[in-house]
Amino acid sequence: MIPLQRLRDDPEAVREGARLKGEEAPIDEILELDVRSRRLRTDVETMRAEQRRASADMRGAPTPEQRSTLGELKQRVQAAETEMTALEARRDELLLYVPNPPHPSVPEGRDETDNVVVRTWGTPAEFDFEPRSHDVLGEALGIFDFERAAKISGARFAVLCGDGARLQRALVTFFLDVATTEHGYTEIAPPYLVRRSSMVGAAQLPKFEDDAYKTEDGLFLIPTAEVPVTNLYRDEILDGAALPIAHVAFTPCWRREAGAAGRDTRGYIRLHQFDKVEMVRFTTPERSLDELELLTGHAESLLQRLGIAHRVLLMCSGDMGFAQWKKYDVEAWAPGMKRWLEVSSCSVFGDFQARRAQIRYRAAAGDRPEFVHTLNGSGLAVPRTLDAVLETFQQADGSVLVPPVLQPYMGGLQRLG
Repeated sequence: MIPLQRLRDDPEAVREGARLKGEEAPIDEILELDVRSRRLRTDVETMRAEQRRASADMRGAPTPEQRSTLGELKQRVQAAETEMTALEARRDELLLYVPNPPHPSVPEGRDETDNVVVRTWGTPAEFDFEPRSHDVLGEALGIFDFERAAKISGARFAVLCGDGARLQRALVTFFLDVATTEHGYTEIAPPYLVRRSSMVGAAQLPKFEDDAYKTEDGLFLIPTAEVPVTNLYRDEILDGAALPIAHVAFTPCWRREAGAAGRDTRGYIRLHQFDKVEMVRFTTPERSLDELELLTGHAESLLQRLGIAHRVLLMCSGDMGFAQWKKYDVEAWAPGMKRWLEVSSCSVFGDFQARRAQIRYRAAAGDRPEFVHTLNGSGLAVPRTLDAVLETFQQADGSVLVPPVLQPYMGGLQRLG
């Protein structure tokens, strides 16, 4: 969330940040409500002073005229306070719709065509036959069953069978093992249902409410483990000596994909339910940009160990999302589809999420608490990584080699088919 004082001091900078992201922000309405509420607050303080003077002037039993004056002042104070509270509540509600302005190092742009390729790794796989897409491969191998998934749940769901389910589980365990044993993350197994306040704290609401699944009792199915893990420390003051804090979590994720009609409707790509390993970091403002580079490197290292060619994109202002301060996307090459697949988005939010969730730290005893900076990144999104594995290691006979790093998790299995 943008600090109200920042908006008061420099509304044009916040307005420019919204423009760079292609977002509409109710800045003028917020400022108008703020002026009105502050004016009312002054009026309330003036009327309370009048009440105190009127009470002090009374000697003995108050006269009917004095009682009338005091009663009128009390009613006026109550009415002004009620209006002021309503104005402030509406102002604070609208603040949740103001996007996080991009960091100065973010390139200006309108859409994905303006993103910048920072680096590439590996050589895209080449074949002496026409490579198949993952869905064709998977159905031929009997590891995907989209028809029965549709019968059970409808469109944009998948059933994995046999070695396909085992391969997915192997990827998840591999990702978690590397994160916890080599990269210093503490594993978290969070709830999959969260309160509205948790969704707001992670900046998922109110902006993305149409994409969220909600239960009848007001809980939300998580769109990513970022939501419960970020909210672990909501309303807390952390010890600065403990920062950075790094957590990793594996969860299923649920998204309506309401704004993605017609995109990637085939295959194991854009689903209403999918599995993901998420990395979340809490750090100081001075370290947050360095932490973003570290986080992105952790995501890349997983693809490198799998032997998947990939690239890293620095996202432009118009393609980086509502809450991100700066973001990298890591994309794996899928030779069967002849396209790049986003398998990780690594973002730093500054104090945008921390202000919503009231996550602060104290650098030293007696110091004033400050807001932490939060980061998160996929480590990795499972379906698209699995797609890239199938397409990269496919053979002419339709079989698929299992990457060496996954073979121990597959009971030594070296080939699907």
